[in-house]
Amino acid sequence: MSELRSYAEEKVKKARSVLRDLMSLKTEVKNEALLRASELLDEKRELIKKENEKDIEFARSKGLKDAVVDRLVLNDKRIDGMIKVLRDVASLPDPVGEIVRMWTLPNGLKVGRMRVPLGVIFIVYESRPNVTIEAASLCMKSSNAVILRGGREAINSNRVLVEILKEACRETGFPEEAIQFIERPEREIVWEILKMEGLVDLAIPRGGESLIRAVAEHSKVPVIKHYKGVCNIYVDEEADLEKAYDIVYNAKVQRPSVCNAVENLLVHRKILREFLPRMAYYLGKAGVELRCDEESLKVIKEEPRLSFVKTVPAKEEDYYEEFLDLILAVKVVGSLDEAVEFISKYGSGHSDAIVTENYTKAMKFLKEVDSAAVYVNASTRFTDGNEFGLGAEMGISTDKIHARGPMALEELTITKFIVLGEGQVRDGFGVPEDVKGEF
Repeated sequence: MSELRSYAEEKVKKARSVLRDLMSLKTEVKNEALLRASELLDEKRELIKKENEKDIEFARSKGLKDAVVDRLVLNDKRIDGMIKVLRDVASLPDPVGEIVRMWTLPNGLKVGRMRVPLGVIFIVYESRPNVTIEAASLCMKSSNAVILRGGREAINSNRVLVEILKEACRETGFPEEAIQFIERPEREIVWEILKMEGLVDLAIPRGGESLIRAVAEHSKVPVIKHYKGVCNIYVDEEADLEKAYDIVYNAKVQRPSVCNAVENLLVHRKILREFLPRMAYYLGKAGVELRCDEESLKVIKEEPRLSFVKTVPAKEEDYYEEFLDLILAVKVVGSLDEAVEFISKYGSGHSDAIVTENYTKAMKFLKEVDSAAVYVNASTRFTDGNEFGLGAEMGISTDKIHARGPMALEELTITKFIVLGEGQVRDGFGVPEDVKGEF
């Protein structure tokens, strides 16, 4: 057996060794551990920033992009954010052991479903060290064991955060083996863990499309994923345009490098000349490049005040693209049905929105757009576990399984059937009375 295989097996075995303890752990102990971790983060913020600076210096020395470096940074604001995550998760109801439904059969059997942990969860992520806190906190509250494997560019930040979590576990009686951290940089360790079907219950990749595809292709254990976020906003002919300006601007400009930022803007033909010039002006002022179809490009070119806006004729492949940048593809449509068809063809099933004051159209959009999150009159940027009131998230799933959209506590559990009886046997087939009398 190779050294890397042995290292991987050791981590997985340690995680599995505490699963029974986690199942019976009281909610109070979980919450105490989470709250103590939040206190330690506050107490040790200077140490965290010192270790984080090592990662930032390394990233800069390797010439990593500014956007990557920014995701690495743990300043006071982001440390405060991690503290809030821990406290928010502690305040949420414990899903473990919850009976979500119960019914009685004609034979008197009571049948129900109870939430139980998934088991050992392996999360592979890049850049953002705050994912360490988000993932661990959700697994702790949902009684799952977690194996954390961050990117080598964040190794020092992740290490100190895991040490703080483990210290909180030791102080409060939470099984610290439930949090395992892969410190070694070799990618082969990831592939070894992904082979451990039956020992690892779920893998969650969180990062760029290349990472997610690599994990999905190598894994023998179930993987929850989303490859990319091609999000769409449709501005209907009956939209409140003031709402539309703010919604589109927020969804594209606030943070363009994230998966819930809008990539395609669909505009109804009837409001094109009223809506698009002003929208293009606002976006242009923010430095957004517009990749336009023929109709929208013509409208923008006809307005002298928009000469500063960077426009490019759209290609077919632009509408499939997750730009993760200040780039927005624009398409003119003639109806709600055409907009829905466009989203079905070019979207990625992540997050899509309609801006309209027509209730019937809004409900039709909600029903017919097959995405993890569908919005009416709101920015797609809200697709996030914390923003949805879930405390945090393990990631966003576009898979059509029990977890779809932001994954939080409930999505880290699964239901099992529980059956309560009073001696019932199927078809009345028990020990015959004459046989019972023979003994």
